Amino acid sequence: MSDRFTTLAAFREALAAAPGPDPDATEGAQARNRQLTKPPGALGRLEDLAIWYAGWRGTDRPRIAAPQVIVFAGNHGVTAQGVSAFPAEVTVQMVANFEAGGAAINQLSTLAGAKMDVYALSLDTPTADFTQAPAMDEAGFADALRTGWDAVDPGADLVIVGEMGIGNTTSASALAHALFGGAAEDWVGRGTGVDAAGLANKTRVVREGVARHGAAGDGLDLLCCLGGRELAAMAGAIARARVLRIPVILDGFICSAAAAALEAACNGALDHAVAGHVSAEAGHETLLRNLDKAPLLALGMRLGEGSGAAVAIHLLRAAVACHSGMSTFEEAGVAGG
Repeated sequence: MSDRFTTLAAFREALAAAPGPDPDATEGAQARNRQLTKPPGALGRLEDLAIWYAGWRGTDRPRIAAPQVIVFAGNHGVTAQGVSAFPAEVTVQMVANFEAGGAAINQLSTLAGAKMDVYALSLDTPTADFTQAPAMDEAGFADALRTGWDAVDPGADLVIVGEMGIGNTTSASALAHALFGGAAEDWVGRGTGVDAAGLANKTRVVREGVARHGAAGDGLDLLCCLGGRELAAMAGAIARARVLRIPVILDGFICSAAAAALEAACNGALDHAVAGHVSAEAGHETLLRNLDKAPLLALGMRLGEGSGAAVAIHLLRAAVACHSGMSTFEEAGVAGG
């Protein structure tokens, strides 16, 4: 498999040809789980998570030693429609905060022992207002996908992608609405904290964007028309992790919408991913239900940045530590195994 795609067609081909989990590792992890010093199923979903992770890492006794957190930032032309409570300059300011180590995701990445990388995507040139034109042209969309693809460290054993971008809940809402239908109101939340009038305006913008682009094609086509560069970059990183068999923890609504575009374009594209949490943003729970992804945590978070997924690293690490570190009945000399 090539380390780098050159065209959107090649990206689609790489995603479609990506390998699945290692069946021998999965079978070995299942067999080991049956012999660990505990009643069958006593660790609940932790057991399923450990076996899932083992299959993707190709070993029946895995460990998590090199997680990577990648934050992508982009600016959206649709903010000209007044969809956010904050100006677009905040994106630039928050990128500086990430780089200085002052954001929540910096603290959570350090706590989890994760390498953290930040990518700002042409912040001085926002995407087009998607109520008037496609957010990105094909070349710009491919560049954003490629930024995410190239950002994944092949040596990582777990990947989390996060985002920053004023206006990106509007983009994610439009994308989810286009992918899954329903009413625009079902997908639109308050984002950065818009008031009732702002929420109504945001809903109008989403409705207009989907009316213009909703028949554009598959999930990748819709992501190009309605997404932002940071959403495209997250999709590129998630796809690259799939090719490399690196498990992914999905973050909140915006990350999940970007991931949903991949799944809509290629069935099974998210088999290597679990949902880190369900956020407080309207529509996220419904989106995860459509993806058949049960969240690991429900903490009322809605920050973005990869923060909820970074918290979930510890839960997945607990699952893997129990699976790989516990003794079997035979090793422990315990009867009943």
